[in-house]
Amino acid sequence: MGSHNHMVIPCVNLNFKAFLLNKMVLPRTILLAAGDFVGVSKTTACNIVRTVTEAIASLRPLYIKMPDHHCSIQETRLKFYNIARFPRIIGAIDCTHVKLQSPGGNIAEVYRNRKGYFSLNVQVVGGPSLEILDIVARWPGSNHDQVIFNNSTIHFKFETNEMGDNILLGDGGYECRPYILVPLISPNTNAELLYNESQIRTRNTIERLFGVWKRRFPVLSLGIRTTPDRAQAIIVATAVLHNLASVLGESIPPIDPNIMNQEPIHEEWNVPLAVEERGNNKTSVRTSLIRDYF
Repeated sequence: MGSHNHMVIPCVNLNFKAFLLNKMVLPRTILLAAGDFVGVSKTTACNIVRTVTEAIASLRPLYIKMPDHHCSIQETRLKFYNIARFPRIIGAIDCTHVKLQSPGGNIAEVYRNRKGYFSLNVQVVGGPSLEILDIVARWPGSNHDQVIFNNSTIHFKFETNEMGDNILLGDGGYECRPYILVPLISPNTNAELLYNESQIRTRNTIERLFGVWKRRFPVLSLGIRTTPDRAQAIIVATAVLHNLASVLGESIPPIDPNIMNQEPIHEEWNVPLAVEERGNNKTSVRTSLIRDYF
């Protein structure tokens, strides 16, 4: 990140930017109050928030990226290994639902998720230090996690071997493949039990990441009252600010009992895709790890 930090964010306070993003998604009276506070109309306040949001979201290539050099890859793998001794991990993947107001029209039901409310289903690859390495924030809530992954750039990179022998960890909502390992549904041996324990403990980083991210930006839990297109920009902008806050050493926000626990446990969303298969090409890496390592 280096010198880019000073060029792209020269004088805007991080908390002020977070304030703007949070205000955009609360009732419109908040925008009116914010406009009155600084002496501008509600429309002007809305335009300012939109402009700031889009400017922050445009910094995504600088602040949200997978490790792409040997040193950064090895550092990431080592940090994951130190959690529960799981080798070759470069990220933990999962999706989280961000509540929306009904977009209306013929497309509204596409955004209604399995829990019955409107949302975007946001795919995130998280790092060992609770940083966001990759994000996809454009899919309506009715889409399954596997569908989102199959159509993502990170999937293409693994399929074309651009990511080498690195591995992602996912939950039971993903199909086991050589580059994305999921827990065993019914572990039978001690090695399989150890594999599951290590996999789940290491993958827990993505759950913790979602918790910290949503505490920094409560609107991700409470709901975004804009069009889906604008909501996408807000989500990406909060992801950029989350990573920047981590880089700057900002403390992790405490748990607010009035806000947390609104997001369901992610495993509840991800019913296993099918009867578990073993011993085929898709599970070969997992089988080898269990046999030779665990």
